[in-house]
Amino acid sequence: MKKCIACGMPMEDISDFAAGDPTKDYCIHCARPDGEMQSFTEKKENLTQFIVRTQGFDENAAGKIAENMMRKLPAWEKYFD
Repeated sequence: MKKCIACGMPMEDISDFAAGDPTKDYCIHCARPDGEMQSFTEKKENLTQFIVRTQGFDENAAGKIAENMMRKLPAWEKYFD
């Protein structure tokens, strides 16, 4: 089973992969509508808003949580060197 390089989500079904393409290393939640992977800034903003919406943190705290999560993922390593 593959894991998304940008968020860590397990990708088991074809529908989990960006653009339904199992050769992609990122999931549908980390893809733009054109199938390309979101930028660091886009992913951080989307993840921050997801944390605010689902866990009730304020935006500042959610942004820090998002960065801590992203720090551990291969797609974003270069942003934290």
